[in-house]
Amino acid sequence: MLRWVVFIAIYCIMGFYSLQAIKTVSRFPWVYYSFMALGLLVLGNFIYQFTFGESDGSVLNRPKSYAFGFLIAMLTFEVITIIFLFSEDIFRTISAGLGRMFGSSTEFSLPARRRFLSMIAMGIAAIPFSALLYGMYRGKYNFQVLTYDLEFDDLPDGFHNYQITQISDIHSGSFDNRKKIEYAVDLINKQESDVILFTGDMVNNMALEMAPWKDLFSTLTARDGKFSILGNHDYGDYVRWDTPELKAENLEALKDMQKEMGFDLLLNESRYLRKGQDKLALVGVENWGRGGFKKAGDLKKAVSQIDKDDFKILMSHDPSHWEDVVIQDEYHYHLTLSGHTHGMQFGIEIPGWVKWSPVKWRYKYWAGIYEELGQYINVNRGFGFLGYPGRVGIWPEITVIRLKKKGIV
Repeated sequence: MLRWVVFIAIYCIMGFYSLQAIKTVSRFPWVYYSFMALGLLVLGNFIYQFTFGESDGSVLNRPKSYAFGFLIAMLTFEVITIIFLFSEDIFRTISAGLGRMFGSSTEFSLPARRRFLSMIAMGIAAIPFSALLYGMYRGKYNFQVLTYDLEFDDLPDGFHNYQITQISDIHSGSFDNRKKIEYAVDLINKQESDVILFTGDMVNNMALEMAPWKDLFSTLTARDGKFSILGNHDYGDYVRWDTPELKAENLEALKDMQKEMGFDLLLNESRYLRKGQDKLALVGVENWGRGGFKKAGDLKKAVSQIDKDDFKILMSHDPSHWEDVVIQDEYHYHLTLSGHTHGMQFGIEIPGWVKWSPVKWRYKYWAGIYEELGQYINVNRGFGFLGYPGRVGIWPEITVIRLKKKGIV
């Protein structure tokens, strides 16, 4: 209860401070009242959803997710506005103090300057505010196909120009537009890849979240099949279960559902993909994440049925596994496919110029292709979304990777 009181008090103080900027810029009372009403509506909806709203036991269901998204947009607008106004208040306070100290009669509180700063503050604050709303309306379904060509000296000849489509982090419990998902599934099939690899987090928490989408994802096709692994959300660790047995049943239901959709789920296992006499080892580990994340991944067990010299593709949900374990392993993993980070669903990307997201402070390898010690990893930005119900700058991704044998044209 105390946390709610403190949160509401801070929110109201920030809203009041931001209101001063609006009053400085506009003389129309309806503008002030509209801002106040919007702020109270966002706050009221957030409080309702997280106290009396319907709950399936998860941290964020769809209504909660949208309430959270609108709150983030509002707070972003207010924080940026406050930064400008607060810096102006500090400047005026210091200037006034210096004036009294040295007997200066200069007036530092100029209304024109205050109005100018308020306009600048609101103009800048409106950019992320609008972007966050856009991300909730359109950005979350702005699917992008990203294509990479990777060359290897020891790729078996039969796999030259072999094409992989990787998807990751479906998070089906967040979907709210079937036509957009139909479009994305069709886009995956249009790549006509040799194999489709899914690198974990099919659901947010519960297997039943995938039930409405099962028929749709069953239509995914590739010449050499579809393979999958589990991500941290697939284990049901972030939802309250009445008994451990129900949690275990949920995981088994998800495994069965993946099988019914045509996915070959690799649980610390391997498979061989073959082209004539040539073969490629596909390895899949359960989730292994740094810190408090589940560490069910067992790399040694996963490769127990393959040879050390095989050309290997590893599916591992969390890129911290690659950084902490895989690249230092005695086996050489030519290509690792991961997801997990979502690119934080927020950032700035201009190909060839800028790639930035706050998630880079948490994960060294957070989006795209990286190479270390002659080994590659692709960190997929994710197919779906979680928490904030949108994407800004970091769009949902379908990755297409073509394997190339060096020396073959």
